[in-house]
Formats: sequence, structure tokens, C-alpha cells
Amino acid sequence: MTSRNFRDPGSITGSMSPLLRYAVLFLVAAIVLVPLFATALGGFKTLGDLRVNPFGLPAHWEWSNYWDILSGGRYWRLMLNSLVIAVLTVVLTVTVSAMAAFTFVHVRFFGSDFLFNYLLLGLMFPAATAILPLFIKIRDLGLLDTYWGVVLPQVAFGLATSILLFRNYFKQLPPDLFEASLIDGCGYFLFFWHIVLPLSRPILATVAVIVFVHSWNGYLLPLVVFNRDSLYTWPLGIMAYQGEYSTDWHLVLAFITLTILPAVVMFFAAQKHIVAGLTSGSVKG
Repeated sequence: MTSRNFRDPGSITGSMSPLLRYAVLFLVAAIVLVPLFATALGGFKTLGDLRVNPFGLPAHWEWSNYWDILSGGRYWRLMLNSLVIAVLTVVLTVTVSAMAAFTFVHVRFFGSDFLFNYLLLGLMFPAATAILPLFIKIRDLGLLDTYWGVVLPQVAFGLATSILLFRNYFKQLPPDLFEASLIDGCGYFLFFWHIVLPLSRPILATVAVIVFVHSWNGYLLPLVVFNRDSLYTWPLGIMAYQGEYSTDWHLVLAFITLTILPAVVMFFAAQKHIVAGLTSGSVKG
């Protein structure tokens, strides 16, 4: 009788734990997915229907909201500008941060720890806190109304997080690989290019997606740097649907749905590598 009393609470706890876990996951998924579905459905509504029924199905499906955006050249120009800036930012950030992290892990030099901690200070200061001196520096360099005026600051502010992620992943690689490569006559660069990078696809995908999404959704920096409509990115393109006295929210929702699709598709395509990259080193043994 006594043993059964001690055993039953454990069995009940064991049976309830998965249910609680799935309930939490379902709640988190609902918090993320409900706004996405509401945004997509809102793009199919009229402005009056959106105000009366913001979360339900449209009374009449307005396919023209999406078609008018897709058939216009302005949408594709905005997407091209955002894509060029995001790709340049990803390539430069991944390249520089991977090489810097490799140096911090495998090259010992005076002040390496101090320099690494100094780089991590960048995590404390978002770009918005330095927007005024940043604008002055971009203006002095003649980078206003150019892609590089947005790309270079994004790379600079993204290096701290990227180097930290790469460094933690590189430290988990077996040190015997490095010693064996040196014995075989493989230098630092060859070891980095032929051994480290092929083994680091999860963290490469993780950093690339994080940097891409951050650049793709950037609003403040392009707003400050760009003065010409031809260089606007998609977050700035939303202003076309905002008037002085009213906003076409149904068109704004349709525009947002179409413009966040590339980031969502990229995330789902690389989700397996992202999970592997973020959880690397969390379990040892």
C-alpha cells in the first residue's frame, strides 16, 4: 500500500509532463502564428471589413489587393533593393565574423581576451543609440544614397553577435583536427577553408539567417541614409499606403505579407541547421 502511494504520484507527474510541454509549445506557436494568419487574411479584406472583423475570414475575398501590388514595378524594385542590401550584409558579416572567431579560438596573441570582450560591448549598444554620429560619418564618407551606407553599419553592428556564435561553435570542434592538420603541413587558412567551414554549416546557416532577417526588416538606418525613392527598401515602401489623414491598412497588411515571405521561406529552408547551430555545445559527453 505504501509503495503504491509513493509510485502513483511519480507516474502521474511523468504522464502530465509531456502534456504540459505540448501545451506550452502550442501556446507559443499560437502567439507567433495567429498574427501572421491575421495579417495574411487582412490583406484579402476591404478597409471596412478589416475594421469590423479584424481576425475573422473575409466577407468577400479581395484578390486584387495582392495582385495590384505584385503587378506593380514599385514592389519588385523595393524587394530588389532589400535583397541586395541583405545579401551584401550577410556575405560580409559571415566572412569577417567567421575569420575573426577562428582567430580568437586558434591564434594566441597578446590582448586577445581584451579585444574579444571589447567586441562584445557592441551587444550593449543598438544602432539606434548612435544614429546621429553614424549619419554624420556616413555623410562625411559620401555614402548617403548608396547601398554601402546601409550595409557597412549593419555589418559593424552585427559582428558582435556573429563572432560570439562562431567562437562558441568553433571551440566545440575536436582540437585533434587542428593538430593533425598542422602535422600534415596544412596552415591556418587551409585548415579554416577545407576543414572548419565544411564542418560549420549549422552555425553558418544560423548566423546567415539571423543577419538576413535583421537586415531585411531594417527600417531606421535606410530611412536616414536614403533620400531617393528608387533606393527605398520594403519597410520604407509601406509609407506609400499612409496618407495624411488615413491609412489603407488592408493594403499595408497585403504588402507586409508579401514582403516577409522571403524571410520566412529562408528560415524554414535552414531551420534544421539553425537548431543544430544554436544548440551546439549545450550537451557534452
